Amino acid sequence: MRIDGCSALVTGAASGLGLATATALAHAGAVVVLLDLPGAAGERAAAGIGGRARFLPGDVTRTEDVQAAVDTAAALGPLRIVVNCAGIAPGQRTVDRNGAPLPLDDFDRVIRINLIGTFNVIRLAAAAMQATDPIGGPAAASAPERGVIVNTASVAAFDGQIGQAAYAASKGGVAAMTLPLAREFARSLIRVVAIAPGIFDTPLLRGLPENVRESLAAQVPHPARLGDPTDFSALVRHIVENPMLNGDTIRLDGAIRMPPR
Repeated sequence: MRIDGCSALVTGAASGLGLATATALAHAGAVVVLLDLPGAAGERAAAGIGGRARFLPGDVTRTEDVQAAVDTAAALGPLRIVVNCAGIAPGQRTVDRNGAPLPLDDFDRVIRINLIGTFNVIRLAAAAMQATDPIGGPAAASAPERGVIVNTASVAAFDGQIGQAAYAASKGGVAAMTLPLAREFARSLIRVVAIAPGIFDTPLLRGLPENVRESLAAQVPHPARLGDPTDFSALVRHIVENPMLNGDTIRLDGAIRMPPR
């Protein structure tokens, strides 16, 4: 599907993977709505992208916030691209070293933001996408489509480490719902794909000491470096433009397989 002329909604877009994706889509000709928590970072991100970007503060778990973002994007052009990057990645053992169990609210928070928040965006955005006219033609390279939804899973969905039970469960859920959503939306000409990133150089990692960052990078077989957010955004763009990518979760990890700890 052509990106030029479309409207896009990217969550978690004030930094990291979301910002790189919003920037790439805007440079490819889309008008992009950046949805992220309130704060100056979102305004700076939109300003840095330029006139094709608009920041909207909101929480992906709140229906009214997401609906406002969907409506804003649809008002700027046909909403055809949605990329879910909002999420958190806390590390907590189920039973800590003192024998105390993980507070259930902590587990619930991760599931609510990473999994339920993602689904909240999908359900509201898909409804708007279904109301648009399909684009494309009869040729194989330009099959009619209404839109593409790209979700962010994680390699932790498949080889989560100690302390990642909540995070792995949330991202495993994102991966697991990809195929049934793609099957459901096929009749509406909407594709659904998930990306499972490995270790990426996002703001979460930039606060770590340099020797820790180097150690993490050395765990990646090839290329032996941390993933760059532009690696992620390049895959998002390819997914949007390649009509045969649908219903799958794509590992983007340099062949890493995470050890237990």
